[in-house]
Amino acid sequence: MIALDHLRHVDATPARLARESYRAGEIAPTSGVAPGFTQANMIVLPRDWAFDFLLYAQRNPKACPVLDVSDPGSHATHLAPGADLRRDLPLYRIWRDGKLAEETPDATKAWAEHPDLVSFLIGCSFTFETPMLDAGIEIRHITDKSNVPMYLTNRPCRPAGRLHGNMVVSMRPIPASRVADAATISGRFPAVHGAPVHVGAPEEIGIHDLGKPEFGDPVRIEPGEIPVFWACGVTPQAAVMASGVPFAITHAPGHMFITDIPDTAYHA
Repeated sequence: MIALDHLRHVDATPARLARESYRAGEIAPTSGVAPGFTQANMIVLPRDWAFDFLLYAQRNPKACPVLDVSDPGSHATHLAPGADLRRDLPLYRIWRDGKLAEETPDATKAWAEHPDLVSFLIGCSFTFETPMLDAGIEIRHITDKSNVPMYLTNRPCRPAGRLHGNMVVSMRPIPASRVADAATISGRFPAVHGAPVHVGAPEEIGIHDLGKPEFGDPVRIEPGEIPVFWACGVTPQAAVMASGVPFAITHAPGHMFITDIPDTAYHA
């Protein structure tokens, strides 16, 4: 995590307006929204599970790079003063005993079930999409106005306490001539997953059909393009399912929390 006090002067109007639209009820994936501002995955757990997850994230920083952790019972974050984590994401998932129980645009009711919830905001690869676009690399799910495809892999994360599970990856088709550029650009953002974890040959990481992602939408792969895979902040949701976590709130895949922090703050 970085010191943020010196960033408060940044005009965060696009991020704030996006959050206000979600609080008002708009539901849509956030890729391409408020370009230049860092986006974050979210998982919210009762305090009894918070240390297990903090250790899980520490042991698996590529998939779970923590940007902020709330105080128990708080729905605020230093990444966006005045924001409400219960209402300022476009879509939430409520988990019970490791199973998806509900999707909702407002998590206030579920949040009230536990007075000691701890929120974790985790780096998101949407953050480095703007620099990739600026470099002339197409982001297919933005072009096609769809959600990024995400896949559960055969790569186990390192367990921690009661938590275990496999890594989830996001995929973007990249022209073969630009794969090195995409890796270099994303590699400059280690706090939001960084460089790809795999290039090509999806079967090597347990993906047998790119047309059937576990999360998000399939995208076109044109001739001459190679599937490139980045560690994904939906990995904690895979851990919730694999570990049978009694209660959790997460973002819906692709529906992130948009912070007030410019993406340049996480540029290594």
